[in-house]
Amino acid sequence: MRQPRLRTLWRRLLRAERPLQSPACWRGQDAAAVLLVCLLAALLASWPWLVEPNLRAGMVAPFTVRAPQAARVVDSAVLEQRREQMLPRTTVQVVDEAASAMLRERLEESLQAMDIQGGKEPRLVKPVSLTEAERAWLRGLSSVQRTAWEREVRQAQLRMLSQGLAPGVAEGQLLQAASLQLDGLAKEARDVGSRLLVHGLQGQSNLRSDPALSQRRIEALINQEGIPTINVKQGDLVVQQGERISPQAFDVLDYFGLVNRRPRPMAWLGHFLESLAVCLVLVLLQRRWRPSLEPRQVMLSLAALLAVQGVNLWLGPLASPMLLLVPPTLLLSQGMGSGCGLAWLAAATLLWPLPLSGVLGMRLLVAAATGTVAAMAADRQRSRAGLLQLAVLLPAGAVLMQWLLLQGRGQPGQIDLVGEGLMLAGLLMLGLLLAPLVETSFGLLTRARLLELADLERPLLRRLSCEAPGTFEHTLMIAGLAEEGARSIGADVDLVRTGALYHDVGKLHGPQWFIENQEGGHNPHDQLDDPFTSAAILQAHVDEGLRLARRYRLPRPLADFIPEHQGTLKMGYFLHQARERNPAVPEELFRYRGPTPRSRETAILMLADGCEAALRSLPPTTTEAEAQEMVRRILGARQRDGQLASSGISRAELELLIRAFVRVWKRMRHRRIPYPIPARKAYSA
Repeated sequence: MRQPRLRTLWRRLLRAERPLQSPACWRGQDAAAVLLVCLLAALLASWPWLVEPNLRAGMVAPFTVRAPQAARVVDSAVLEQRREQMLPRTTVQVVDEAASAMLRERLEESLQAMDIQGGKEPRLVKPVSLTEAERAWLRGLSSVQRTAWEREVRQAQLRMLSQGLAPGVAEGQLLQAASLQLDGLAKEARDVGSRLLVHGLQGQSNLRSDPALSQRRIEALINQEGIPTINVKQGDLVVQQGERISPQAFDVLDYFGLVNRRPRPMAWLGHFLESLAVCLVLVLLQRRWRPSLEPRQVMLSLAALLAVQGVNLWLGPLASPMLLLVPPTLLLSQGMGSGCGLAWLAAATLLWPLPLSGVLGMRLLVAAATGTVAAMAADRQRSRAGLLQLAVLLPAGAVLMQWLLLQGRGQPGQIDLVGEGLMLAGLLMLGLLLAPLVETSFGLLTRARLLELADLERPLLRRLSCEAPGTFEHTLMIAGLAEEGARSIGADVDLVRTGALYHDVGKLHGPQWFIENQEGGHNPHDQLDDPFTSAAILQAHVDEGLRLARRYRLPRPLADFIPEHQGTLKMGYFLHQARERNPAVPEELFRYRGPTPRSRETAILMLADGCEAALRSLPPTTTEAEAQEMVRRILGARQRDGQLASSGISRAELELLIRAFVRVWKRMRHRRIPYPIPARKAYSA
């Protein structure tokens, strides 16, 4: 008894895990490109294990080590700490010749302006203000005296620049230094020259830092103070198995050659295969949640994963999980659904570099929680304004959560939470600005874009309402049926509604050939009297619809409604006419070219399209049970014809659709109270 029961449970599990509809087939080159990006992402994720030593400070020691001999080992941790402490006070600066040349040119410009100032035009802009006595002195100089004075000013500036001009020197001290440089001149010549020098040098600097000289000075100071060392005696316990390796123990192990810095291909291969498995599972999960996923959309999610790994390798422990995980999750969830966004978030979290202990582990958990909220909320936002509110509330909630957790750990000031929150908000808003570009480039269909395309003032829908009003009314009726059906089985209501509005746009190529637009009752098919040509005209409305979809740049999921709502159905009327003339006519010539519905949404539209005319033709005395039976016959015929084989709709969902269609029919045929119309009164002249 146990074996059949286990087999039954296994079959139920497989049925539950099987996708509702078959994933779309990819071309070989597309699948190869996706696999290549998966390999590259796995390589980046496993790169630290390829170049990392087998031991490092902070990890658990795999064995016990005692010193084989006495030694004096440099304490690299203390040495680096001492260097960092010395760096601010040991920076060596040298004169920058380019800056000095610029300051000398500025002095020459001021000297030329002094020539004008000494003339008779007092309203010109002056480098320095002169008194009447100084202006008279300047006009009274001969050319030789003027040349000698300028030479003294240039020499004074050169001496000041040679000593180095520090930024931020007070104006009074700079004026005193310039006066000392011109001490041998007369009072007017010294005062004017000093102010002229201060005008060109105030707030300027001709110094720059020299890293090489600064490093030499640091090394010299360290040698004077003594290099920190660790004295080890033979037989001393360096590290105990199971304990964490301290920085000093790591230095001793490295000194004795126990740290292997060569590549470890086997360890790297294990992590590479794990990372590759995560990437492949990500692709499978996304295709399971959205079977119509295109290769370029999978490439977008893998490219985001690749970018996260690259930034992690570049920044190391400085990389912020919040900034790297939340914005891509929000963007992918908008265009591909919450399931795909959560799958990406799980993969990016699993591939985050180790170690994850302490504050980093806590921040990663907060980022994963924030990303989960973003993924669940993004797919339900029906406007850009709602997404903008989400871009403000998510950073605020993340900052508050991190602050509370850090407060509990006693480390509230360790991270700039406000700066990280503002940066996260900026990235989310930037993502919202770039979302339309990403949607167009990768064929994503967000909820907000669906609602924008469902606007009846869109150019293509306005053409349909003006040029084919009967088809437009038929479209609105089917949209109501399909929307109620989608709501009853949990399908995408917005996608069904928008797809229904565009499913018959191909009839614009010849509205008069379709009965809903034949107001006078004249049917051109009767005059044509050729069932083969009439069947070609019906097929043409599908082909023309796809052409218009490309012309108006409709997203691929919406364009799929145009051929799939007809599937491979028979054109029964014209097939009957053809067989009356030739019974041997093959049925395939009078079927649409398809494909059959490959999603629940397109299947719902096909069924609504088949039931709409039949429901409207029912007499007023029809009961609800009779209407359900008629709809059940239509849906059963579609199912027996194989039209729903790839749609993923179950028998139970078909029954829910039947009830939903009949509910809409009941609302359509509601009765009204007859209002009395008063007769016109006759007026006499």
